[in-house]
Amino acid sequence: MREPIPSKLPLPSSRRLPSALLVSCLALPALLSAVPGCGNDSGSSHISSAASGNSAASGNSTSFAGGPDIFVPINGGTSNATGGTGNGTGGSGPYMLPADYTKATKGGFKLGPAVDLGAAGTSGEAGAPGAAGASSGCGTAILGVVRDFKGKNEMGGHPDFEAYSGTGASKGIVKATLGDDQKPVYNGTGPIIDAKNGQQSTSKMDFDQWYRATDKVNKPYIVYFYFEPNDGVLTFESTAFFPLDGKGWGNTPGSSHNFGFTTEVHTQFTYKGGETFSFTGDDDLWVFINHKLAIDLGGLHPQTNDTILLDRDAQKLGITVGQVYDLDLFHAERHTNESNFRVDTNLAFTNCGTIIEEPPVK
Repeated sequence: MREPIPSKLPLPSSRRLPSALLVSCLALPALLSAVPGCGNDSGSSHISSAASGNSAASGNSTSFAGGPDIFVPINGGTSNATGGTGNGTGGSGPYMLPADYTKATKGGFKLGPAVDLGAAGTSGEAGAPGAAGASSGCGTAILGVVRDFKGKNEMGGHPDFEAYSGTGASKGIVKATLGDDQKPVYNGTGPIIDAKNGQQSTSKMDFDQWYRATDKVNKPYIVYFYFEPNDGVLTFESTAFFPLDGKGWGNTPGSSHNFGFTTEVHTQFTYKGGETFSFTGDDDLWVFINHKLAIDLGGLHPQTNDTILLDRDAQKLGITVGQVYDLDLFHAERHTNESNFRVDTNLAFTNCGTIIEEPPVK
C-alpha cells in the first residue's frame, strides 16, 4: 500500500542532509536497484553512478562513450536492491516506456496526484519517503511538481500568464543565486522590462507564486519524467508537453490543451567530469547547479536552447569532481502557442526527485 507524500518537509539552509530529501521510490516504476527499496522495471535504463562502470544488471549492459557511463540493460533484469548487481532475468529490449506514461518524442511523462494545499500539508498517494543519502544512483524517472494557473484573460487569472510576449530569452529576471528556500529569487520588486522583448513580468509578489503553493491561484500536482537513452545521453523530449490537460483549472479557453503552468524539479548528481546538461524549449527556464544559475532562458520566447558544460564552468559553479551537488530546474509555460520541453544530459542523478518545504498557505 502506498503512503502519502508530505508536501512540506523540514528544510535546513542546505539540502545536503538526507532527511531533507523526499525520494519517490514506490511511485516510480522505472527506478533501478541503485535506490534502496526501489523496484527495477524490466525495460528500464539508468545512468550508472558506480565508478567501476558496473550497471545494476551486471554483465548484461552496454555503455556509451563520453562523460559518465550510461548503461542500457540488454536483458532487463530485476534487482537485488544492493545497488551493484542484479539477477539479469525478466524483460527484454534495451528500453521500454511504462504503459501508464504519455509517450513523448523521446521518453514520456505522467501526471501524479494533486498536492494538498490544506494546513495538514499532505499530498495524495505518490510513494513513500526514502533515505536519499543511502542511494548511489537513480533510474530514468525523475519526480517534479507542476502548478496550474489561469491566464490573465480569465476571471481570477494570474497577471503573468497570457500577458506578455517575446522573440528571445530575457536574461536577468531571477538573481544568480538560488534562495535559501530553494526557490529562484526575483530580480526586483516591480515589472521587469527587457530592452528587446518588452515587459516580461508584473511584480515580485506575483512571481513568488509561480513556484509556491498559493490557494485560489495555482493547483500543484506531482509529475514524473521518464528519460530515454539517446546516443550517449539520456533525453526527455516533448513537442506537446501538456501534463495538466483536463486537470487543475481545466483546459485553456478556446484550446484543447491546458496551457499556463510551471514546472519545478529538484534533484542531485555526482560530478564525475565531462558532464553536460542541455535544455531546449519555451517559455521561461532556469537551471541552478550548486545553487548558482547555470542556464538563464527566462521570459516569453519560442524554442530556445542553452547547454551547460560542467568542466568548463566548474569554477563559476563552485563544483569539484567526486562531490554531490544540487540541480534545481524551474520552467514556465505562459502563453498559448506551443509547449516544448527537452532535456539532454549525462549527469549521474543520485536521487529521484525532491519536494521542497513551503510556508503554510495563507
